Order: sequence, then structure tokens, then C-alpha cells
Amino acid sequence: MSAIILFMAVIAVIIGWWLAQQRLTAKPWLEEGSIDRFPGTGAMTLPAAKIGLGVFLAVASSLFALFMSAYSMRMNMVDWRALPVPGLLWFNTGVLVVSSVALQWAYVAARRNSMDGVIVGLCAGGASAVIFLVGQLLAWQQLRAAGYFVASNPANSFFYMITAAHGLHLMGGLVALGRTTAKVWRGAEMPQVRLSVELCTIYWHFLLLVWLVLLGLLTGWTDDFVDICRRLLS
Repeated sequence: MSAIILFMAVIAVIIGWWLAQQRLTAKPWLEEGSIDRFPGTGAMTLPAAKIGLGVFLAVASSLFALFMSAYSMRMNMVDWRALPVPGLLWFNTGVLVVSSVALQWAYVAARRNSMDGVIVGLCAGGASAVIFLVGQLLAWQQLRAAGYFVASNPANSFFYMITAAHGLHLMGGLVALGRTTAKVWRGAEMPQVRLSVELCTIYWHFLLLVWLVLLGLLTGWTDDFVDICRRLLS
């Protein structure tokens, strides 16, 4: 349960920060000058696509929270046999970090109207994401070669299910990333590209956050982290 609390706390902090950026506490009736000069004072400041992504991320967060809750409860049963976490997962984590950083690079380049930077960031981010997925498949292959099959133990089943769910979400992100990259190659105007790049970047950061929490859950370091926090606060 500690991993779930940590995950939901991080999500809550991010949502709170995002809401603060939308000027929800602003008082437009006290502002002076034209209303167009002040962001957040119009009838609708957020594009529908961004709102839709926010709803999807909320649903995805709930799904992974349920996975983590089931994992935490099931691991206390007597038939639970924890499987060794492949060392390849740490390399895959680094690759996913690189992918997220590359998307952030593309987003910053889009805000600076640098189409070359956008192309480099999108291509690097997509290539790193594909490497991550290939690395996950290789980690599965290592486990199967060592005799850790899906139906051998509940711990094995949860590992394959959780990593597969994350991989499917990343594959869906690659579809959106591919469409954005194709739009750039077709010579779309920067205002049309900027929103798509921003949405992909937000989604990639979300997937990175989810993976870090899942990796902490699978390796057990989230419980150690929460215990340290409790000792510091006590």
C-alpha cells in the first residue's frame, strides 16, 4: 500500500502544480487592460485535446493504482515467490529517461519555433521508446529462459501483466508520436505542431513516472523509501 500512496501523492502534486499554472485563483475582475492580455480569463483556454489527455491520464492512473493495490495485497500470501528482477530493467529505465528528455527537448524547440530541434527530439524520443520496448521483451526472454513462466507463480504473473500494461500504453504513445512526426515531415505550420508535441511530451513524462513507481514496487525500494520517510517524520 505504501507504493500506492506514494504514486497517488506524486500524481496529486503534479495535478496541483498544473492547476496552479491555469490561473484558477486569478481575479479577472480586478485586472486592468484588455481581457486578451491575461491568460486564463477567456471562456476556454485549454484545447479539447489537452482536456481529453488529462481525462485519459486520470483513468490510466487509476488502472495502474489498481494493479499496484492488487500486487501489494497478493504478495502477502504464502504462495508468493518473488522472482529476481532482471538487471536489463535498469538499462531500459535509462533508455526511457532518455526518451522523455528527448520529448522535452522537442517541446522546448517547438516553443522556440525551431523545426529542426523538433525533428531531432521526436526521432530520438521515438527511437529510444522502441529500444525500451525491445529491452522489455529481452527481459521477458531472460526470465523465461531461467524458468520463470507466467503461470509458474503469482509473482511471475503480476510481473508480466504490469510490464505488459505499461508497454501497451507506450505503444499507443508511439502511434501518436508517429502521427506527430509525420505531420512535421509534411511541413505543417509550427502552431499546429506545437500542441501535438506538447501532448506527446506530457504523456511520455507520465509513462516515465509510472514506470519508476512500478520498478520501485517490483524491486521493493518504495517500501524502504516510505519507511525512511516515516522515521524522519517520527
